[in-house]
Amino acid sequence: MKVISVVGYKKTGKTTLVERLVSELKKHGTVGTVKHSRDEILPYGGDTDRHLDSGAAVTIGVTPTRSIKIFRNTDVNGALRELAFEGVDFAVVEGFKESGLPKIAIGDVEAQNIVARVDISATGGQLAAIAMAQPEQVTLFDLLAKVRRNPEIRKAGAIGTFTGIVREIAKGETTKALEFESFEAVAKERIAKIESDLKAMEGIVDVLIHHKTGRIEAGDDIVYIVVAAGHRQELFVALREAIERIKEEVPIWKKELTVSGEYWVHDEEH
Repeated sequence: MKVISVVGYKKTGKTTLVERLVSELKKHGTVGTVKHSRDEILPYGGDTDRHLDSGAAVTIGVTPTRSIKIFRNTDVNGALRELAFEGVDFAVVEGFKESGLPKIAIGDVEAQNIVARVDISATGGQLAAIAMAQPEQVTLFDLLAKVRRNPEIRKAGAIGTFTGIVREIAKGETTKALEFESFEAVAKERIAKIESDLKAMEGIVDVLIHHKTGRIEAGDDIVYIVVAAGHRQELFVALREAIERIKEEVPIWKKELTVSGEYWVHDEEH
């Protein structure tokens, strides 16, 4: 999923540019949006709030023309996770100047991580080119959605996943984060070879692997593996082989940042 935010001062045309951008991006894939809204847009006190107040984590209101999902999460990253779960290819965010998202800024507005400045005359094509130049932000939901779109999925009887996360507590030590470095081109080539080899195994329909690099905080995801197979026995063998081969064959190095210090490690398990 590629993510871009459009930011600007009030009444500068943010929504107009979002409309142009979405209209262009939909030619290249599915698009989801996030809007930084005031509370009055979702008024309090109705039945949905009664559901939430009674203990529901999320509630969905369904009408004859549209549905709305309400959950107690006011973080833009939580909203983006919801879009990732839907399997969209592009996420367009309106607002959230203070976030670390890559941003298209209108005029001279100040914000973090501005990748381009435009004015209200910017075309959909110009905006889409900026959005499509952004790096992929891969989640497990993205990979699951991609596997399910594979025409061969009709041959699958099971989908299995593996998610490696940053272990916070181990052997009495507390880990704050891990930092991963790699030879990017070689790492991509090796991962692609592992995917190809596993897909050639009897009964395997599809295999997708993604390993993150950079700093990853305690509890956050490191690596995703998704396998679709005709039967569970074939699936579990492929999952295990995938993670073992990643550790053995992919040039990725790990630095552990703990409460007592920092050091490079070779771990038997990510």
